[in-house]
Amino acid sequence: MTMSVNKSTLVLKVGGALMQCEMGMARLMETAAKMIANGQQLIMVHGGGCLVDEQLTANGMTTEKLDGLRVTPQEQIPIIVGALAGTSNKILQGAAIKAGVTCVGMSLGDGDMVSAKVKDPRLGFVGEVSPKSATYLEFILSQGWMPIVSSIAIDAAGQLLNVNADQAATVLAKLVDGKLVLLSDVSGVLDGKGQLISSLNRAQVEELTNIGVIEKGMKVKVEAALDVAESMGKPVQVASWRHAEQLIALSNGEAVGTQILPG
Repeated sequence: MTMSVNKSTLVLKVGGALMQCEMGMARLMETAAKMIANGQQLIMVHGGGCLVDEQLTANGMTTEKLDGLRVTPQEQIPIIVGALAGTSNKILQGAAIKAGVTCVGMSLGDGDMVSAKVKDPRLGFVGEVSPKSATYLEFILSQGWMPIVSSIAIDAAGQLLNVNADQAATVLAKLVDGKLVLLSDVSGVLDGKGQLISSLNRAQVEELTNIGVIEKGMKVKVEAALDVAESMGKPVQVASWRHAEQLIALSNGEAVGTQILPG
């Protein structure tokens, strides 16, 4: 297998909606298999909000959010960890293996990749992570394997923490100096007429947010993308897993979805 040295690692962040769409998962993993065979290194990072909500409801618990982040009380930790590091991670691993991808299912707690601390006591056991060691990830990637990483971290005292998946993907992209791609079920950021916007900087994002074109879930995603673009000094893609073949274009240096630009 020829490993191409000039291709930076792609860090793909996928959300819980993907796991509810078997065809979407199959297509994404088939595309991943082609890209890996072509020498592209891939890291997949995932959340799994839908599964977490289902499991909490089944256990008679409710979810509270503060500024868009899930509040994580101590008694919910075992359920959230099970849904994310367990079920969600293994569902994605199953889809990867079915598509012929050799993968490693793991969490942010593995291989000393990140350091973690409690983000804000008001949020309970929600973690804030920062990059620490790329050794484990680099070993896995050097084998031509794909890490599938859940956003569960562990602090120095051994406490399990729930980390926002967009933030988890950001930290891993920084760790391997990779390209971040936030994949959701929409093709990118759309303008008021439903047309795809090919690129946006902070001023344009603020303008579109003020007039209500960028709102709700997309607003959170775009703000996360802006933070990464500015801190890493390179564009972040917001694209759709519904058009998985676009990722091949992306690894060939073409732009897909909406590019969120630094500055």
